[in-house]
Order: sequence, then C-alpha cells, then structure tokens
Amino acid sequence: MAYYRRSGEIPPKRHTQHRTPTGGLYYEELMGEEGFSSDSSLLYHRGIPSAIVDATPWEPPDPTTTPNQPLIPRHLRLQDLFPGEGWEAGDAVTTRRLVLGNADVRISYVVCGAASPLYRNAIGDECVYVESGAANVETVFGVLPARQGDYVVLPRATTHRWVPVGDEALRLYVIEANSHIAPPKRYLSRYGQLLEHAPYCERDLHGPAEPLLVEGTDVEVLVKHRGPGGVSGTRYVYPAHPFDVVGWDGCLYPYTFNVADFEPITGRVHQPPPVHQVFEANNFVVCNFVPRKVDYHPLSVPVPYYHSNVDSDEVMFYCGGDYEARKGSGIGQGSVSLHPGGHPHGPQPGAVERSLGAEFFDELAVMVDTFRPLELGEGGRTADDGTYAWTWSGRGPGS
Repeated sequence: MAYYRRSGEIPPKRHTQHRTPTGGLYYEELMGEEGFSSDSSLLYHRGIPSAIVDATPWEPPDPTTTPNQPLIPRHLRLQDLFPGEGWEAGDAVTTRRLVLGNADVRISYVVCGAASPLYRNAIGDECVYVESGAANVETVFGVLPARQGDYVVLPRATTHRWVPVGDEALRLYVIEANSHIAPPKRYLSRYGQLLEHAPYCERDLHGPAEPLLVEGTDVEVLVKHRGPGGVSGTRYVYPAHPFDVVGWDGCLYPYTFNVADFEPITGRVHQPPPVHQVFEANNFVVCNFVPRKVDYHPLSVPVPYYHSNVDSDEVMFYCGGDYEARKGSGIGQGSVSLHPGGHPHGPQPGAVERSLGAEFFDELAVMVDTFRPLELGEGGRTADDGTYAWTWSGRGPGS
C-alpha cells in the first residue's frame, strides 16, 4: 500500500536517534515487504521488539484439505458451522474453521463473541470481511474500528487481536494469502496513487488514528508460520507487551475499507467480473458484487452469461441482498458457492428470463477467484449441502 501515513512520535530523519523523555533510546524496527525492495514502515518501540523469554509449539486450527473430487460445483452452508448457542466463547483466531484452500490462499469462517489472543500471521497478508457485528482490531500500529461491511487488511507479521464490540455475533469471512494483498495494479499510477477510474480512492481507506500503548509482562503471542505440511505455529512469550510503539510512519500498515464505499462500474451490456475487483494477490483476486444499476441496453440480459472457468476456481460468499443468478438453488445469506475450473456454470434455470427488464440488483457478495484448484477444508466438508451440483438439471446420480 503506497499511501504514506504517519502516527505518533517519530524523529525528523529515519535511522537517527529517537530519545525517550528520560534520555533513553526508542528501538527502531523496519517492517517491510520483499526484503528492502517494496513497501515498508518504521516503528519506534519502547522495548526491544525481538526480546522473548519463552517459545513453545502451538497448533493452529486444522489446516488439512482434501481434493474436490469428483470435480463438481458445491454449495457450502457456512451458517451450519456455528449453529445455535456457544459462539460467544469462540474467538476470531483459534476457532476459525477452514472452508477452502490451496498453496496460495486459505478461506475460513468464524462466528465469535470473545476477544482473541494476540496473534501474528507470518505466512501472508489477511483480508477479513466483517459479515456482521463489530470489533476493535488492536494492532501494533494502533486500533482499527471494524464494522459490518468492512474489509480489514492486515499485512503479514502484524501483531494484533480482535475484540468484539456489542452483543451481536461477530461473523468473519477470512481470506489468508500466501503473499501480499493490495489494490489492483491497473488502478494505480506508477507511483502508487489510486487513479481516477478506480472504484475507490485513498479517502476510503482508514488506518489507525493514533498509537496504542499497553503495559504488561510475560505476554503471549500466537504466531502462525510455515512448517511441515505448510502450516505450523509457535507460542512466544514476550517480557513486555508488544503494543509499545510510540510512533510509526510509512506505506505498510493495516487498514479498513467498507464495501459501501466501492463504486460499481456498469455498462449497456453485462460487464465481466474484473470490473468488480477490489484486491489482488499472488494467484488470486478478490471482487465484490454490490447493489447497483444494471445493464441498460434495451435487449440486455442482466444476469451473467454461462461461462467456463478455464483458468480459475470461483468462490462466491453471499453476504447480503438477493443474488439474482442463484435463485432456486438453495443458496442464501451466509452461503458459499464453489464453481471449479473445468466446469461451465452460470445462472440457475429461469434466472435469465426473470432478469429481463431489471434495472437494479440489490445484492452483496464477496468473490475470490483462484488460479490453482481449491481443496476442501474441514469446514467446507462439513458445510457441503451435497445437492447443489444437480440444481441445473433437476436430477441427481442414479435418477
């Protein structure tokens, strides 16, 4: 994220002495991407950021996946993963359930009501969509208030925790990359400014307003990192609280972007999915379908045409409104559809005819398109309705 910010107390020149009120030195930390060759920020700590007093293994939520075989489209009822009561005791980190994943991206879902442990994902950036509820995301950079409809983008290795606010369940759709997540390059100038044709701009991105200073001793932080099988975990104990940054500046930091601030791009005939793109990462993109006026050619067909995912798997999370193309399939709010590469898909039977003459779609969905096949996680296997693949024909195996 090449949009520069500064917060708190920093020296006038980088890599120079920054003194405490009593004459001691603050400890400067460079947090940067791609070694020293991409976006970074400088953080000034009260204590030594690398000081730990203990390290023990920690087992993250089940990371195992199984292939989507036979190759079929699937409907995953995420609401079935956290039925009834009991969600209040869960937290946004340790009770996540993996829905889909491959070597580039992992998609999880969680419903929770308790504050999470301090956590750091050292594998890749996280992009978390807030389906409902609210939280304060406390980070080493400061606090991010998060509300319904927010994407919360957390750079790799950002120490943070989720603290739910209010009585409503916090429902989070978690997209974890094995890389960095950023606005699409085609919307950025060569110096990183969002361009005039972009569907959002820097004013829509909200970073921490001020530093967060917390006292504490022997503080635990859960770290997710690479290891045998791809994912492993370590529990560190720090002699002092890691939220000890008095100031920072740079172009790498966590931020929120609300889906209501995405300005949809429309046309006389149906527009392809890239116009809905909001973020990109290595081997996958994130798009959102928001309430919008639809195609205005007198003979237009507003719902999508049938298409073959030649190079990608398509994952759609339905999180608001009424998604026209999926009516009659059993899909509703809180559902995920998986349309795998190698299988053509499109509107449900009757959806094309019903859409003719429509002027507005009241729908809200988050889409992830991957460029390598997705496998089913524990949550995905549990939530699969087992019938979606046959909804276009009305017949199942053996019928």
